[in-house]
Amino acid sequence: AVLLLAGGMPLYDSLVHAFATAGTGGFGIKADSIASYSPYCQWVIAIFMLIFGVNFNLYYLLLLRRIRTAFKSSELWCYISIILVSVTAITVNVMPIYKNFATALRTSVFQVSSIISTTGFATTDFDVWPGLSKAILLLLMFSGACAGSTAGGLKISRVVMLFKSVTKEIKKTLHPRSVGKVHFEGKSVEDSTLSSVSTYFVIYMICFFAVFLLIAFEPFGFESNFSAVAACFNNIGPGFSAVGPTASYAGYTDFSKIILSFAMLLGRLEIFPIVVFLSPRTWIKKK
Repeated sequence: AVLLLAGGMPLYDSLVHAFATAGTGGFGIKADSIASYSPYCQWVIAIFMLIFGVNFNLYYLLLLRRIRTAFKSSELWCYISIILVSVTAITVNVMPIYKNFATALRTSVFQVSSIISTTGFATTDFDVWPGLSKAILLLLMFSGACAGSTAGGLKISRVVMLFKSVTKEIKKTLHPRSVGKVHFEGKSVEDSTLSSVSTYFVIYMICFFAVFLLIAFEPFGFESNFSAVAACFNNIGPGFSAVGPTASYAGYTDFSKIILSFAMLLGRLEIFPIVVFLSPRTWIKKK
């Protein structure tokens, strides 16, 4: 909030956007989100969106002065790597649109920060970006940021363990006698943990496509409906086409809005608490 004030943003605006950035909520007070604010304010918000996408346990380690341990986090470096690759690819891809490297870089950094942290702020209509850039943003919607952050999505840790688990199974198929172990954050991951992550991913995809099928009758087309579910299920906000950053969900029917609202709850609470809440065993008293 102090940095935004220093950039000329009014006090009320600074507080609103500071809270919305810290909670990766993305709720602003202007129709164009952050687009009308100065490049300085956009950089401040972009950087802090990324900061709040980091596992808060690492900040605790920094407070304890265990700096080396904090920076050994493989999830952190994977998070940073994804951001750098995404920003580089998008900047190159959108250069013909902005014809200015500084603008293209700032816009790319902001949108990547906003999507991977599942905040949902916008400084441009990324719906008009080339297909490659939109595809990268769509993938970032699903990955989300680090576990233990305020972000939504699958979380980087789950994605990494899923990829490592798949790699392990492929190696086991090619070399049946080999004994492979998945390592994450310097530790061996138990098979039960990998099974739990795989189970969550399967349930996640089942819920995702169930919601998608329930709103598939809407007349907005595949891109709009698919990105709407992705944006709501992963707690981002804007999607593409009819639900892009310059549009809204107003055109959807009340039924679809209720379904998408439920999808937001599923994504925010990470499915299992909702399953437990809806289970009759939770409410039936045992004698």
